[in-house]
Amino acid sequence: MAVRSRRVVVTGQVQGVFFRDTCRRTAAAQGVCGWVRNLPDGSVEAVFEGAPDDVDTLVEWAREGPPAAFVDDVRVTEQEPQGHTAFQVRTTAPAPEEDR
Repeated sequence: MAVRSRRVVVTGQVQGVFFRDTCRRTAAAQGVCGWVRNLPDGSVEAVFEGAPDDVDTLVEWAREGPPAAFVDDVRVTEQEPQGHTAFQVRTTAPAPEEDR
């Protein structure tokens, strides 16, 4: 089976609106592996890995997010698959050293 991996960074009002948990549930329903986490700047970062059509479905979902989200932009980067076997909600990424 062909595996596609995409990294997405979603900006807008995307934290505090159940974006990560809804993303996890949506990924599970599509059979997509990877992870999602909040970033210190208020955006959300995710990696979607799986069958190309299923990954594309998750990328399109990220353009809308859950009902309470207001998505301004989604940056999508193709990357090499990492072999993820499940979908995780990760803790918030640490702030860059210069921001501390």
